[in-house]
Amino acid sequence: MSTVLITGSTSGVGLGIAKEFAKAGYDVVLNGLEKEGPEIAATIGKEYNVKTFYSPANMLIAAEIKTMIVEATSKFASIDVLINNAGIQHVSAIENFPEQKWNDIIAVNLTAAFHTSKAVWQGMKSKNSGRIINIASVHGLVASENKSAYVAAKHGLVGLTKTLALEGAPVGITANAICSGFAKTPLVEKQITELSKSKMISEEEVIQKILFAKHPIKKFVSSESIGALALFLASDAASMITGAAISIDGGWVAQ
Repeated sequence: MSTVLITGSTSGVGLGIAKEFAKAGYDVVLNGLEKEGPEIAATIGKEYNVKTFYSPANMLIAAEIKTMIVEATSKFASIDVLINNAGIQHVSAIENFPEQKWNDIIAVNLTAAFHTSKAVWQGMKSKNSGRIINIASVHGLVASENKSAYVAAKHGLVGLTKTLALEGAPVGITANAICSGFAKTPLVEKQITELSKSKMISEEEVIQKILFAKHPIKKFVSSESIGALALFLASDAASMITGAAISIDGGWVAQ
């Protein structure tokens, strides 16, 4: 039985990915700050007949990240697939962007992936096998205004992915980034609400005129499709795919 660890997986895209891997028979390590985390993990385990483990590790705190990996490895012997999904966002023009928000976004969206990757590396290397998948967002490839920290972090995550791919190639570890367009997650729903208030238009107008202006295919990217792509990248069929930043964005970066 293989084990996947997914950061930020008690809601949104991360939860969708967790369910896809559980459905495929993986044991799953879930992580998040929601107080319902243990119940969410237990429900997935029961529904898909797999083993689960929940960690409340805060991605802002390196020591908690390392403890999560130690505890997960102790329970499941190894982490076969690491998915760095945890993310936070703040939208503001650069002249008003709070410095602490910058620091937190870089820490959660980028630095945490360094800590998790470093922590699982030796275990994967010793087996000559491992998959690291970073949920980098389309903002790892292109920019949008008022998202300086998020765009910087996601571009950095794509760069980290490429370095991990090169270092992992001789020892059986692949690393890839999934660059998603807008998925209807709590993070995006918050942005929709804030944009609706600031621009004094309805939330549906925000979706159609602002968000979907980026998407030639006028739909949200589903968590299930992101999970399916991650599952493929974790499979033997994807053993020659590494260092890639794969778009799943409704055509956003094709424009």
